[in-house]
Amino acid sequence: MPMTVLVTVDVAPRFRGFLASCMLEIAPGVYTSPRMAPGVRERVWRVLEEWYGEMRTGGIVMTWRDVGLPGGQGVSILGPPPKELHDADGIFLARRPLTKDQMEQLSAQAL
Repeated sequence: MPMTVLVTVDVAPRFRGFLASCMLEIAPGVYTSPRMAPGVRERVWRVLEEWYGEMRTGGIVMTWRDVGLPGGQGVSILGPPPKELHDADGIFLARRPLTKDQMEQLSAQAL
């Protein structure tokens, strides 16, 4: 039963209340559970997915140790993440899409 960490941003109070009932809130919007079983983690995530489907506000990221996944870490995301996660030879890499201004700068430098 690996450590599970869940981070919320700009979610409704019902999310925070639910998560505080099954995990320790170590900072505003940051929840941990040192020994959350995979079945419990999946049930918690299903509740969050259902609620998020109704409300569509904020963002939630959950991560846990999973040696069978890239980087030995599982990641689930609800909401638009500020970064994209990519598997690069067994390691998660995070990247942000370039803004329109950044694209124009790169195009101008290439000329």
